[in-house]
Amino acid sequence: MTDNSKPKNPDSLLKAVLIFAAAASFLLSVGIFFLDDSKDHTINAIYIGIWVPSILAFGGLLLAGKRN
Repeated sequence: MTDNSKPKNPDSLLKAVLIFAAAASFLLSVGIFFLDDSKDHTINAIYIGIWVPSILAFGGLLLAGKRN
């Protein structure tokens, strides 16, 4: 039997997780901006929206470190 639980390429799994996390952060930010009725919804949405480039930059740092 072959072991299918281990990913064949860990970098592709990392990229997929990072893209998913960035997309989820973006969608959460847009959802809070338009659907939340609280007083501070705009600030909360902007704060969560800033996570997107931070997540992608962190992923770039991880992937660049693996190449060296």
